[in-house]
Amino acid sequence: MPSSAGHRSPTTVDRRGFLRTSLGASAGLIAAPTVVSWLGAADAKAATGLAAFVDDYTSNVVTNQTPETNAVVRILGGMAKVWKTGDAWDNGRVLDREVLRANMRYCARVTQARTEAQAKDAFLYDRQHQSYAMIGGLGPLAGLYKAGAKAVTSITTAPDGTPPGKISDSLPADAPAGSALGAGSYDSDLGRVARLVDTVRGPFASSNPAKYTFQYPRPWRMNEDSEVVDTGRKDALGYPVYDSDVVVAPQLLRQRSENAEEDGGFPSGHTNAFHLAALALAYAVPERFQELVTRAFELSHTRIMAGMHSTVDVIGGRIMATALTAAALADPANAELKAAARAQALAYFTQRTGTTADTLYDYAHPGAGDVYADREANARAVRSRLTYVLPRRGRKDPLTSVPKGAEVLLETRLPYLTAAQRREVLRTTALPSGYVLLDGLEQWGRLNLFAAADGYGAFDRDVIVTLDAAAGGFHAADSWRNDIEGDGGLTKRGTGTLTLAGHNRYRGGTAVEAGTLVAASPNALGEGDVRVTGGTLRADKVLRVRGSYVQECESTLELPLRRNHGPALRVGRRVLLGRDSVLSLRLDAERPPVAGTTVPVLSASRVRGRFDRVELDSQTLRAVPVHTADGLSVRLVRR
Repeated sequence: MPSSAGHRSPTTVDRRGFLRTSLGASAGLIAAPTVVSWLGAADAKAATGLAAFVDDYTSNVVTNQTPETNAVVRILGGMAKVWKTGDAWDNGRVLDREVLRANMRYCARVTQARTEAQAKDAFLYDRQHQSYAMIGGLGPLAGLYKAGAKAVTSITTAPDGTPPGKISDSLPADAPAGSALGAGSYDSDLGRVARLVDTVRGPFASSNPAKYTFQYPRPWRMNEDSEVVDTGRKDALGYPVYDSDVVVAPQLLRQRSENAEEDGGFPSGHTNAFHLAALALAYAVPERFQELVTRAFELSHTRIMAGMHSTVDVIGGRIMATALTAAALADPANAELKAAARAQALAYFTQRTGTTADTLYDYAHPGAGDVYADREANARAVRSRLTYVLPRRGRKDPLTSVPKGAEVLLETRLPYLTAAQRREVLRTTALPSGYVLLDGLEQWGRLNLFAAADGYGAFDRDVIVTLDAAAGGFHAADSWRNDIEGDGGLTKRGTGTLTLAGHNRYRGGTAVEAGTLVAASPNALGEGDVRVTGGTLRADKVLRVRGSYVQECESTLELPLRRNHGPALRVGRRVLLGRDSVLSLRLDAERPPVAGTTVPVLSASRVRGRFDRVELDSQTLRAVPVHTADGLSVRLVRR
């Protein structure tokens, strides 16, 4: 079932009329050998002047169905390595048996194990407007969003069995005046956000041109080897019966297109729409960035669950949506709109929740009651669906070049980084090479936006990051949760707070010059030296420094104190404490040490110098430092 990316598209194209005027009696397909040969010379073609995707995304219209004329077809060219388009919808040929057989087997397993509840969910998200369905990713903010945007739907439940006719989303009879389907009404408190979503899902974001190009049938039309098998029989509803193990959800039987030629599976239009809406909302409400991305993957998976799409279809839909969203957000024509949408969302939600830019994130992540509260579960769900059953072949090379304009996708989530730094985040968190559908031209499919929202994956060169507490939101405080590797180091500047929470192995050292750097894991500071010359270095747990530790110039080291515990800071080499250095100690809430005990604080191969001041966050105790040649302890006495 071909699907347009946007419900307010100003133009539509008559597919059959186009065929009559432009392609005569042929099926209107790009010849598969052209695609394959073009892919084989991708670098050479790129060198001859083909525009980057973000500069050519408006070429994605149904009259353009070759890689030379359509930017979407170009970036989805990896499909031509596994499937050769035929001269009709039902006679394409398998080029990569391993990939497409695994693809069909996965679909069969999922649909055959599907529960009735899952089938109903699949129907709900098949029929509901995709932009409205994505609002659920806003979690605690979803209800406020629907009210503020006047966003409504007529499809809230799925029928039992097969409905007697096709069901489409429409304005409910009791909808408040001014309500709109999808992301909402332009004439609302969140009208700029709704317009941004619709703009991203605009006239150049349809999956139809690529569907017509590749003509890869939906899974229920094919057998295990991706061969179309038309038995000539019809089911009780009058639809053709195919010899496939894939089971279509009963509620969707009436939704299937009777015109198979116009019903291609690759790429998935619903998946494209889910991810377009998710990334547009994530730009306006970056406080729920990862949760919106997770929901897009979850709802896209229902297309496989329904039996309407295969894994390659869903992967293709995600790839095109990632590129299309970046292109729309990077388009200078949309610069004012995207800024206004972000400002409007922030103002609306802080006012309605009684929060500030600094506290909205906490409100949006309450834990209990949020189906996306478990970040690790979200990460696992996304990770498994980035590649599904695609085998990885060849060398595991890192991404060397980020697609032009992709950095705009992180513009509001990592606003304190430069555009070049956001590109590095995308590069260092990207998937490795070797996945056939992801290694297409510009390699949009290798971007992992969920991981990128957690900061760098590697410091391949020295990184300087400046956060500004006065600017609020992510400018004031952020957390990098990835496991950071690389030969480079980190320098923290500015008045804001940055938290490192990964198991880090970067080797270039860490410097704190201003603000606060929080080490939320024992190996947060990597394997190099640590130097604190301003601001505060705070450890939430036991902290290990593999190299040397130097502190001076009115700076503070903040460490926890816990009963029957080893030193809070363990330094592999020497410690040098200069003038005006401060040690701030806080009692552990669960196992605080008591008066009369001596608690180890710091250990090293050698300690030179002393802290100018030792502080303790207690009204009843004070800490008396006990210096040794290889460490520091404190004796707790009553005030």
